[in-house]
Amino acid sequence: MKKILSLLLAITLVFSLAACGQSSGDGTEASTETETTERNVEVGARKVLVAYFSWADNAILEDGVDAVTSPSVIPPGDVQQLAGWVQEETGGDLFSIRVTDPYPSDWDACLEQANEERGDDARPQLQENVENMGQYDTVFLGYPNWWYGVPMALLTFLEGNDLSDKNVYLFCSHGTGGLADSVEQITEASPEAVISDDIFDCYEEDAASSEEEIRSWVDGLR
Repeated sequence: MKKILSLLLAITLVFSLAACGQSSGDGTEASTETETTERNVEVGARKVLVAYFSWADNAILEDGVDAVTSPSVIPPGDVQQLAGWVQEETGGDLFSIRVTDPYPSDWDACLEQANEERGDDARPQLQENVENMGQYDTVFLGYPNWWYGVPMALLTFLEGNDLSDKNVYLFCSHGTGGLADSVEQITEASPEAVISDDIFDCYEEDAASSEEEIRSWVDGLR
């Protein structure tokens, strides 16, 4: 009789341990899967686009272009360099805003064309557009100050891409005009975007030596 009771107790104990082990295992796996899913959603939702307009990407170099007097048209240009450092710091996708009708590589001639476009409130045609803008929730937007505002091609880009509810961070190279009306123009073109007032800007002649500063700026936004 004692042997039978012992056997029954042993069987009961085995089933109890198995049930506990199964319950503990399922709970742990479910918790791990949930944590992993949440982590993936969080990381995936932080995809970054670094879009920029650079004269160097939008001009056909003519013979005899002086790298001393026109350094921003010699690749990499001012904004192109800044965008590259932002991309390296964020790991985002890099997109160059390029027009179908390039600008002259002579600065005075380029300014003349840019001024005509500004006077006509033109929207220069772009070579390509961003694929699946909806996948990004953060956009870094770089540009030079042209005639106290943005290049008109930047407005083409903004009006052709919905930045609603996206976090937008601006970086700009300029002369003595500073940011001028550029922020207002961008805000008007993308009224539903969340445009940060923490803006990186530098003088065009300082752009090539601004790597540390712009990396620090990006790092401070996190």
